[in-house]
Amino acid sequence: MRHVIGAFRGMAGRISGPVGLALVAAVIAALGAPAAAQEAMVGAPVPWGMGLQQSGGPIKDAISSFNTLVFWIIVAITIFVAALLAYVIWRFRAEANPNPSRTSHNTVLEIAWTVVPVLILVVIAIPSFRLIYYQDRTVDADLTINVQGRQWYWHYGYPENGNFTFDSYPVQTEDLAAGQMRNLEVDNPLVIPVGANIRVLSTGQDVIHSFFIPSLGVQRYSIPGRTLETWMRADRPGTFYGQCNQICGVNHWFMPIVVRAVPPAEFEAWAAQARTRFAQGLPPGPPAALAAAPGAAVTPINVAEVRR
Repeated sequence: MRHVIGAFRGMAGRISGPVGLALVAAVIAALGAPAAAQEAMVGAPVPWGMGLQQSGGPIKDAISSFNTLVFWIIVAITIFVAALLAYVIWRFRAEANPNPSRTSHNTVLEIAWTVVPVLILVVIAIPSFRLIYYQDRTVDADLTINVQGRQWYWHYGYPENGNFTFDSYPVQTEDLAAGQMRNLEVDNPLVIPVGANIRVLSTGQDVIHSFFIPSLGVQRYSIPGRTLETWMRADRPGTFYGQCNQICGVNHWFMPIVVRAVPPAEFEAWAAQARTRFAQGLPPGPPAALAAAPGAAVTPINVAEVRR
């Protein structure tokens, strides 16, 4: 990238005045935008958003690809049916066809409208089954996290990092800090290292919940008495928001999930801090980068109010 920017600077040097400077600034901004996007992604709903949320990992990439395939199949079917309907209305109107046909069977047509939909379903089914198996589990997991759904908050455990556990409660609207999103923030986020394959073992304590993070492509039920497995991976640092999308009770809509993806070194530092704090009976605390961010402090919440 330095060579590209240098080339544009050389070109701009031959353009005198502020025009050359503006050209260099525009090119550097354009080339630097993807790198900046890699630094801190926010996986969350956006006002008037259309389509799926931005992808933060390989599972969501696969889901987006499959969604695009199905979308264009639907577009083609819609155009074909609309064109066929328009042709039939025009071709067989009463003025142009005063004596309607009494044909009751057409073997070729009946075979076609049976075989073509079957072929379309096969085209959809093959990548669909592959995606289901891809989402199911990872063979070589770098980290295992236990997830338990409770009414109405999440309980997380890190069995391979000292076996510490903590609760993640929603932040009430009146306790939100500057820049936080209503109904999506929690006091203790789930922290994972960037680029690691995370095995997620999900279960429920009381009723059926659903561990759902759209931008990471994760959705798995949390069922009492059963342990279900899935996995996730964040390919870039950032904050990824989700919610329970299972009707699990009166506060099922207010059961948010927050996943912070941080560099591996920062994750190790956070895990070491969490083990110490857990031994002292304290919550794990935020990652270092989050703790240093302005406006990141979370006001303590009323746990009794959340449980009620």
